[in-house]
Amino acid sequence: MVPYSVLDLSPIPEGGTAAQALRNSAALARHAEGLGYTRFWMAEHHNMTGIASAATAVALGYVASQTTTIRVGAGGVMLPNHAPLVVAEQFGTLATLYPNRVDLGLGRAPGTDMLTARALRRSLDNSDNFPQDVFELISYFEPAGPGQKVRAIPGAGTMVPVWILGSSLYGAQLAAHLGLPYAFASHFAPAALEQAVEVYRDTYRPSERSPEPHFMLAINVFAADSDEEARILKSSMQQAFVNLRTGQAGPLPRPVADFEERVDPMAKAMVDDALSVSATGSPATIRAELARLIDTHQPDEVILTGQIHDHAARLHSFAIAADAMQQIGTARVAAA
Repeated sequence: MVPYSVLDLSPIPEGGTAAQALRNSAALARHAEGLGYTRFWMAEHHNMTGIASAATAVALGYVASQTTTIRVGAGGVMLPNHAPLVVAEQFGTLATLYPNRVDLGLGRAPGTDMLTARALRRSLDNSDNFPQDVFELISYFEPAGPGQKVRAIPGAGTMVPVWILGSSLYGAQLAAHLGLPYAFASHFAPAALEQAVEVYRDTYRPSERSPEPHFMLAINVFAADSDEEARILKSSMQQAFVNLRTGQAGPLPRPVADFEERVDPMAKAMVDDALSVSATGSPATIRAELARLIDTHQPDEVILTGQIHDHAARLHSFAIAADAMQQIGTARVAAA
């Protein structure tokens, strides 16, 4: 059975608040835990009025405190925004409080606009140091050596699993070179997906941390009792994507039934391309679309995300998706 996980951006819905969004994230994590999801990841974004997970480690601490078994992690922390030691201390603290439940995914982008990146005290050249920063960060999770002058406390010896995130060949090459698991951001930037996965698997160098390559595919899921209802739920994400790309980002919009009629054709084409790795529809449709994506890309794991305005509808969507993944797994086992 292919493991399935959740990627949550803690969306702030139009008419809602950040506090409500974070409470909804915790509720979704508890829900996912009961549905057999493996991980619950949150992502670092800054200066975005529709996303409440900017302080990712803090948000994950809250989610971890509200759950008992599901793994929690960053998908991801944008490492160029931070000193590796600080990230090691944050996630080392989480791993100390919640042993064997914490993951750390690392991204190379700033997760925001350039003006906000400067406000984060991020040098625009920091991304060039990404491989060295990853290596340094991993070293802080190893047991401290004799005479080691700088240690992550807590953190040393926690061996927090580190993932590389990416949407290009760069991340695939780095993950393969370092022998780390790799998550591809196919839920919003799928253009290089096939080539990146091929590069990752073909050039993978086994490591003590990860003897075999492990590829995670990110998929948008908008599931409901009918195909039409699911398409309407998806319209919130479609609107948000258009708003983001046109410099009008805001809270997650309420869904509309006539998105395709009201949107500019060029904008629609851009959204359709960006969100092409998606499953949208009724339970039967979701099962078929997820199975198709899994058969096509052969991931070792999938991570599902869904920016849905209504919290109850989002919980229902993830329940439908979990049932679909379980049915797909059962069918694969029977066919083996």
